Amino acid sequence: MLPEFTNTEIAFKYRSNKELRQARFLFSSMGSPTLTSIGMKLTKIAISWNLPVQGIIKSTLFNQFCGGETMEEAGRTAAALGEYGVGTILDYGVEGKESEEDFDKAVPEFVKAIKYAAANKNIPFISIKVTGFAHFALLEKLHAGTTLTSAENDAWKRVFSRIDKICAEAAANNIMVLVDAEESWIQQPVDDLTDAMMAKYNKNNVVVFNTFQLYRHDRLDFLRVSYEKANNNGYKLGAKLVRGAYMEKERARAAEKGYQSPIQNDKHATDKDYDAAVLYCLQHIAGIALFVGSHNESSCLKAAQFMHDHNISANTNSVYFSQLYGMSDNITFNLANSGYHVAKYLPYGPVKDVIPYLMRRAQENTSVAGQTGRELTLLNQEIKRRKI
Repeated sequence: MLPEFTNTEIAFKYRSNKELRQARFLFSSMGSPTLTSIGMKLTKIAISWNLPVQGIIKSTLFNQFCGGETMEEAGRTAAALGEYGVGTILDYGVEGKESEEDFDKAVPEFVKAIKYAAANKNIPFISIKVTGFAHFALLEKLHAGTTLTSAENDAWKRVFSRIDKICAEAAANNIMVLVDAEESWIQQPVDDLTDAMMAKYNKNNVVVFNTFQLYRHDRLDFLRVSYEKANNNGYKLGAKLVRGAYMEKERARAAEKGYQSPIQNDKHATDKDYDAAVLYCLQHIAGIALFVGSHNESSCLKAAQFMHDHNISANTNSVYFSQLYGMSDNITFNLANSGYHVAKYLPYGPVKDVIPYLMRRAQENTSVAGQTGRELTLLNQEIKRRKI
């Protein structure tokens, strides 16, 4: 059965009347770029001055886009989603750490998340960022091919050890690991690390997924190369496909430093490559586990249609769909209702530590054409249907 993304009764069944009204207010506010920009600037100032604004943030952005401050709170959110056949990707949303001590502390947190997920049938994935346990500057030097000092070589070995420990734990507990993409000028060492982990842990089933950002004009070719590499070396490719998250930053840096931007010329080119990447993975599904990370209704429907037309079971373990928690519930819950594997990206962590993530969500909903309007339209339809 193909999903109908216009069914708001299914999309918002798990949301109370109060939660719907709160979501409508939040997306209405984010519909104004000026208001969002002012709010973000004021929030940064308030946090830097240690003003008591965390309560306001928690009752608005945090509650909409995060699963809780602790793993246990996120687990309760995951259980609520699981009631409707929706899985969860645990994402320890703490960012911006830069010390070896913090990096070492992050690893036990990921291991704890894996063990917690293993005890909960509704949590098939965890998500990790290599910049969560590696210095940005170190990754930048590696990407540029700059010779490392002895201390930097030792630091890189520690990074490898950290991700290996996480992936080994995931393999032992049958939990899948999504390795997030990073900025283009540090992506190569992230790809190298992830390839090494896939070669080690994806022999029989897929444990580790690399992320392919299709707003980059070189990533469709890189996906094909990655599949051939996996196929030739006897392991399966885990392919998480997304459009991308650093477009403005990428273009600005390319202009500043005078090199060609890695970003597609326009949205049409991104959409074209994204759909081609999904199709490529589905055509090679025997050797690929596909993760369709998309808020684009057309892309999700095309993937579901191809699966239907080519007798790929909706509940195959080789295909997952995913959207961020708090967004595109019409896609998530209607896919789940039609029998497809789907999971929400669920960040958790102390409010003050996940603020960078929340700022990106606010900015994304303002800058992505039509996103806020679509959310508002669907929320208003459901509020009208419920007569509240």
